[in-house]
This record gives sequence, C-alpha cells and structure tokens, in this order.
Amino acid sequence: MPTVQDCLLLAAYNADMNRKLYDAAARLPAQQLGADRGAFFGSLLGTMNHLVAGDTIWLTRFARHPAAFTALAELREAPIPTSLTQNYGDDLPTLQAHRTRLDGFITGLAAELTTAHLDTPLTYRSTRGVEYRKRFGSVLLHFFNHQTHHRGQASTLLTQAGIDIGVTDLLLLVDDV
Repeated sequence: MPTVQDCLLLAAYNADMNRKLYDAAARLPAQQLGADRGAFFGSLLGTMNHLVAGDTIWLTRFARHPAAFTALAELREAPIPTSLTQNYGDDLPTLQAHRTRLDGFITGLAAELTTAHLDTPLTYRSTRGVEYRKRFGSVLLHFFNHQTHHRGQASTLLTQAGIDIGVTDLLLLVDDV
C-alpha cells in the first residue's frame, strides 16, 4: 500500500509532468495537435483529453469517499462522466484549463490524506455500471499509474513530432536521505 508521503510525491510529480507536457505541446501548431498519429486515442490532443476524462471520472468517484475530502467538495454532487473519451476541449488552452483545475484537486486531495483514508475501501461503479469495492490506497496507485502510462504515450507522440518534453524521471523528485 502506498504511504501518504508516496501520494504527496505522486501528486507533485503528476502536476509537474502535466505542466511539462502542456508546455511541450504548446510548441506544436494546432493542426499537428489534432492530427491522427495512429495512437490509441488518435492524436496528441485525443490522448491528453483522455487523461482529463479519466482523471475527472476518478476524482468524482474519490469525492464520494467516506472521508468526504474538502479538496473534492466541488465534485461531490457532480455527475460522474460515463466515457473515457468525453470531450473536454478541442484546443490546447481549453484542455489545459481543465487539466490545471484537476491537478489542483489532486494536490489538495493528497494534502488531506491519512493512513486511515488509504486503508478505507472505496465503492464505485465502472463506466459500464459494474460495482467495485477496493482499498483506496491501491486505487490511488492505479490512478497515478494510469496518468503516467498515457503521458508516456503523449511524450512519444511529441518526440515523433520533434518536440522534447524533457526529463520525466520521478526519481528527480525523490528526496535524498
């Protein structure tokens, strides 16, 4: 199970990498952002939109955690999106506004976590309506891993377009002891 410190680290890494991803993507012309590159979600913009959609789905689920996290209060009554491809923007600035908002929720959530929260089960429904009950700490690991996986795809698409996103190693944020 992750520790609270692990979740704080992953939230900081998430925000930093998303900033790097959007900064790098901003160096491409708009038509290249939306160009189908044969990726699972088609384009770079499609991949970045999927990350926003997935994070929105998970954060609205997390808002219903028994701890009633203050950082997610705004999402508590929001409808849970039903599609991993729900469109959150057809251009980079619109998508980036959503991304920045979500990263604020994630950072705020991480700051509220306790060990007891991580051990508490989270009951949620998949986008297909199947109900699950899983330990929240393990679900958070999936959440952060999902982000890293798709940012890796986006980074590859940027590299193929001649844009270097920079160093992506989590290790750079790990404190020396």
